[in-house]
Amino acid sequence: MKKIVVITLLILFSSCENKVKNKSVEVKEAKIITKSFQVILDSAKVKGAILIYDFQKIKWYSNDFEWTEKGKLPASTFKITNSIIGLETEVIKSDSMLFKWNGEKRRLKVWEQDLTFNKAFHYSCVPCYQEVAKKIGVERMNNYLKKLNYGFMKVDSTSIDNFWLQGNSKINQQQQINFLKRFYTSELPISKRTERIMKELMVIEENEAFKISGKTGWSIRNGNNNGWFVGYIETKKGVHFFATNIEPKEDFNMKMFPMIRKEISYKAFKQIDIIE
Repeated sequence: MKKIVVITLLILFSSCENKVKNKSVEVKEAKIITKSFQVILDSAKVKGAILIYDFQKIKWYSNDFEWTEKGKLPASTFKITNSIIGLETEVIKSDSMLFKWNGEKRRLKVWEQDLTFNKAFHYSCVPCYQEVAKKIGVERMNNYLKKLNYGFMKVDSTSIDNFWLQGNSKINQQQQINFLKRFYTSELPISKRTERIMKELMVIEENEAFKISGKTGWSIRNGNNNGWFVGYIETKKGVHFFATNIEPKEDFNMKMFPMIRKEISYKAFKQIDIIE
C-alpha cells in the first residue's frame, strides 16, 4: 500500500513539474501602446507609426499597431535584400566591387561617379541596384524572395528593375522587423560570408554607447510620399529592432523628409531608454 502511495505521489509531482516547465517556456509577446511615439510624430508634422521590438524582453512598442500591419512599397530598404541576393548569386562579386558610371545624367549628383559597393548602398544609388536586379533576373529574384520570405513582392520581366519602387509590391513594419531578426540571428538561408559582409555594410553609426545598422527608404506612389527607416540598434542592454514608416502632413516641409525618418527614430529610442 505504501509503495502505491509513493508511486502515485511521484507521478503527480512529475506531472506538476512538467506543467511548470511548459508554462515557463510559453512566453507571450507583449504589445505596448506608446503614446510618446505619437507625440514625436505630431511634433514632426508627419503621420505613421514607429515600431520597436525589444529582443530580450519580447516586447513590441508602437503608437499605432494597425498602421504597422499595412503593406507599403519597401523602396530603398529593399537594398538590404537586393544586396543579399546579389552576393548569394555572385552578381555582386565582393564587398569591394565597383559600379562603373556610364556618364549618363542621374537624379542625384552623388550617383554620377564610379561607386564601390559600400558607397552605392549608403548613397542609395538606384541605378546601381537596378543593374544588380536585372543581372539577378526574374526567376532567381523570385526564387530568393520566396526562400528569404521577404514581404509580398510582385516581380516579372516588366518590373525587375523597379518593383521595390512602384507597383503592387508591399511589406509591412512587422514583416520588416521579422526579416531583420532572422538576418541578425543567422536564421536566413544564406552563407556566413554574405551575412558577414552585410552586417559590416549596414552599419550607419557606431560609438561607445551604441551601434545602429539599417537602411532608409523613400517611395512616391500616386503623388503620396512614404518614408522608411529600418534596422537594429545594439547597446549594453541588448538589441532592439525598429521599423519607422511615415508620410508627411500637408504643412510638412519636404526638404526635411530625408532627415526626419532618422530623427524621429532616435527620439523614440530615447523615449524607451534604449539610448540616453
